[in-house]
Amino acid sequence: MSTPTTKLCVFCGSSSGSDPSFVNQAKKLGNALADKQWGLVYGGGSTGLMGAVANGCASKRGYVHGIIPEALISRERTEVKPEEHNIDNHNGLTPIPDSKEYGHTTLVKDMHTRKRLMGQEADAFVALPGGYGTLEELMEVVTWQQLSIHDKPIVIFNINGFFDSFLKFIQASIDSQFVSVKNGEIIKVANTVEEVIKAVEEYKLPEGRFNLKWDHNTGDNEFYDKI
Repeated sequence: MSTPTTKLCVFCGSSSGSDPSFVNQAKKLGNALADKQWGLVYGGGSTGLMGAVANGCASKRGYVHGIIPEALISRERTEVKPEEHNIDNHNGLTPIPDSKEYGHTTLVKDMHTRKRLMGQEADAFVALPGGYGTLEELMEVVTWQQLSIHDKPIVIFNINGFFDSFLKFIQASIDSQFVSVKNGEIIKVANTVEEVIKAVEEYKLPEGRFNLKWDHNTGDNEFYDKI
């Protein structure tokens, strides 16, 4: 499994959701990444949409790197026993044996480390259906792009209109002048796997982002200290 030149960080649910197309399209996206020789960076789970996108990519010998906190092993990684990978006396990064189904996995101590490593490795971010965690991860990278901390593409994969209500919220925020029209263009919307790939390839940074200068080696900006 060689290291690809382009790696997508995918945020998505650890559950399958109520619509079978969520899982089907997640796996199809994973297949497409492998076919295009792009890599996948994700939250390390083997359940739900997480497992589907990872399996879709790994099953075609694509690059997959999952990053998961120890506390979530029992909930999101069904084939790994947490007592077999305790990292209490470790520096915070522990490999889990590579899996043909889910690729390479790194075990970390906390959510902050998980998100930092995912952000550092990724060349673009794609959000699939999910819950609170998915939305939180998405909005963090959107906010950080608005603040000019990174300039990586951000795409929503709006499977069967899942994000329609969220997109209405963004439009309401623009209409109410809490978000500028230009910053409303930070997130691109795709309705198919093919549109996801195209949106990443053709992404253009919107005008109107905050022109701020950050020291990426200190403080909160350690999240992107390799950019």
